[in-house]
Amino acid sequence: MNIVLYGRPQASFVEEDLNALFEALESNGLSYRINREFACLITGKTGKKFGESQLYDDCVAVDPQQDIMVSYGGDGTFLDCVRLLNHRPVPVVGINSGRLGFLANVTKKGMSRAFADLKAGNYETTARTMIHIDGEFLQKPEFPYAFNEITVQRNGPNMISTEVYVNDEMIATYWGDGILVSTPSGSTAYSLSVGGPVVSPDCRCFLISPIAPHNLTMRPVVVPDDSSIRLKVSSREREFSISIDNQYYKACNGASFHVSKDEKSIFLVRFQNISFYDTLRNKMMWGIDSRDLVK
Repeated sequence: MNIVLYGRPQASFVEEDLNALFEALESNGLSYRINREFACLITGKTGKKFGESQLYDDCVAVDPQQDIMVSYGGDGTFLDCVRLLNHRPVPVVGINSGRLGFLANVTKKGMSRAFADLKAGNYETTARTMIHIDGEFLQKPEFPYAFNEITVQRNGPNMISTEVYVNDEMIATYWGDGILVSTPSGSTAYSLSVGGPVVSPDCRCFLISPIAPHNLTMRPVVVPDDSSIRLKVSSREREFSISIDNQYYKACNGASFHVSKDEKSIFLVRFQNISFYDTLRNKMMWGIDSRDLVK
């Protein structure tokens, strides 16, 4: 087994944590390759040097039969890995180097055990749904797929309206800051902050949620993930924005888009000692007495 390690070159990384990452890798006898930009930062922070054979610039050469991709950072770094893999069926595991992380759910303290489990084969892989979007972009996206969500958002101070159709049947016209279509994996991301429900990633559905709706009776709607979703957007501004997992694009007033389930999935590593509900409870601090936090 080979580890394909990916990280953003973030100045906030500290020497102690980076040394612990490679100590966990090497103490478990795992070979690895690392993206060049991250390697340069590590060398600058720790003095650790890498041979040319340990570096990579893209993920073209990954082997789904032998490689596992490890994201070191937060959920944004994890989404970078999804785009880098570009539908290659390589399992991904995320190590959380920051604070809140649902996708990057292995803690820094749990790194060594996670790598030991990878080495021993004590893990499963699980498929997660991706969303595909097609439509009238001003500039066509290089990777028109989202793991978390697709959003339509206003550009200026005026509200936009979005007509939403599911299987050619109209749900509503949403007036407000925009609309969001999320996968179950994305239910704990932006969707959660706009009032969407938390959904188990095993569910086969999409979430359609208004962003700051003008009409307060508007609520999120859950639809089957084999639905065909059509969005038609009107704006008083010339342009509005569309984000695909935090990659931003522009479109003009009156543009339409089609959102559907992608034919291919992304594969995540699932360890026996880490469950979605454990992660949810710990990250959301459910059941914790807030009075204990100030002692």
